[in-house]
Amino acid sequence: MRHDFGSDNTAGMAPAALQAFVEANQGHARAYGADEVTARAADQIRARLDADAEVRFVFSGTAANAIALSMLAWPHEAVLAHHAAHVCTDETGAPGFFGSGVGLIGLPGFSGKIDPLALAAALDEPEVGHRQPPAALSLTQSTEYGAVYTEEELRHLIEPMKLKGHGVHVDGARLANAAAAGFDLKQIARLGVDVLVFGGAKAGANCTEAIVMFDRSLARRIDNRLKQAGQTASKARFLAAPFLGLLESNAWEDGAAHANLMAQRLAGGLAAGSPFALAHPVEANAVFVHMPAEAHRRLNELGWACYRFDDGSVRFVCSWATTAEAVDELLDAVRRL
Repeated sequence: MRHDFGSDNTAGMAPAALQAFVEANQGHARAYGADEVTARAADQIRARLDADAEVRFVFSGTAANAIALSMLAWPHEAVLAHHAAHVCTDETGAPGFFGSGVGLIGLPGFSGKIDPLALAAALDEPEVGHRQPPAALSLTQSTEYGAVYTEEELRHLIEPMKLKGHGVHVDGARLANAAAAGFDLKQIARLGVDVLVFGGAKAGANCTEAIVMFDRSLARRIDNRLKQAGQTASKARFLAAPFLGLLESNAWEDGAAHANLMAQRLAGGLAAGSPFALAHPVEANAVFVHMPAEAHRRLNELGWACYRFDDGSVRFVCSWATTAEAVDELLDAVRRL
């Protein structure tokens, strides 16, 4: 079975990330994040975002998202998110676990983007003592369906939350792909986002993500919180080094741009030479296709791993490591279905 398009998690570490990892292994360094590699990686992230933020590196995106949301809502409150967001569908209740009971309220919207009218309706719901009221908003950039929010779209979602004094979190597991698609990273802090998960794993790092706290008050005792959650690395430089390699070399952006380009190549080939229509616009590195169950089964039997997503479409994901030859081989297999 070939896993080229099963997920961007199936790719290995990008060469720049791996080289930085090897270099960080030379000699001795201070432990628990007090080392030079961690400091330099954090500075690279702050420079990308043009913000004086607190940065911490953790072992997984699930932990990063869940801990971030636990900063924004009390256990008796809830977080608003798209109903297909990773925090709602793929984290096994981690936000509630790390948040000691924090709830999630799923909202609709095409291609993973929250519908502003649905958000307004949720915020207009009367507060009663029998259910968790919303206290924060979680946004995904780019979305689970490969869509990229524009600055204006984000503003229409963030401003109503801030007017109510609520917090805003961004899941940026595929933030590099959004940036490669033209989204200005500097707008994240300016729009009023409180905490961002800056994606590493899908961009070519190992299993590392960064929690970026624009609201520095959220960082009060953050190291105690991370330690209790099992997210404090003694040899922290090995979490930060892949980020450092990707960012200092611009491979974070370049790899995402390549992944997006491969997704466009795949989408174009499907549109030109297959009976399977695209289910969503292709704006980042994911391609979603309307494909009957029998055709999907036959494609799997031909050796291509791809998965049916929440809306019934079949998802193909490109990464920094996707080759044009692999795209063309997949297209040939699809044409033979």
